[in-house]
Amino acid sequence: MTDTDARLHALVDRLDPGPGAAGHVAHSRGLLARGMHWYLDMRDEYATGGGQDDERPLTGYALLSTGYLVAAGTAAALVARRKQGGAALPTPGELALLSVAVFRVTRTVSKDAVLSHLRAPFTVFEGPSAPGEVHESPRSGPVRHAVGELVTCPFCLGQWVGTAALVSFAAAPRATRWAATLMTVVAASDALQYAFAALEKTEG
Repeated sequence: MTDTDARLHALVDRLDPGPGAAGHVAHSRGLLARGMHWYLDMRDEYATGGGQDDERPLTGYALLSTGYLVAAGTAAALVARRKQGGAALPTPGELALLSVAVFRVTRTVSKDAVLSHLRAPFTVFEGPSAPGEVHESPRSGPVRHAVGELVTCPFCLGQWVGTAALVSFAAAPRATRWAATLMTVVAASDALQYAFAALEKTEG
């Protein structure tokens, strides 16, 4: 059990008023403490994987998912208040543009060597990967491991970046189209670079 887990268990123990306590407040605290104990026990059992070495940072996952829901809900509420008639949905062409841009942004954030300093608090360098990219692994710790998994996985980042792209499009469609066009051009340039490199190999 990590120090963070020990502190969580101790906090829940202090929350429990004990079997002799009476009153609505004590009853509510007792129910909350029992629910938290159940969750912590279930989480600990799940996280150890039945004795396997690869522990899963459920606390970090819970914090990340809660943060995502709060941020996405707040952004959606702000856009809804600003756009009284409702924000227009992207056209099929704009949707394709945003999709390619989200792909390129997630790849840049999670793999680009130049952005390693932003991921460094949550990741450890493992070695070079594709041209201009690096391979990293998450650091230990329930929160740092979860964030490390997120920022090194373009698939995991897709929902976060995609949500930001749609919110941005709803709030400022013109500026979002410009930014998405830039990242789509970068993605097309990358594809041409890979195609040229493959062509050079066949000629060699």
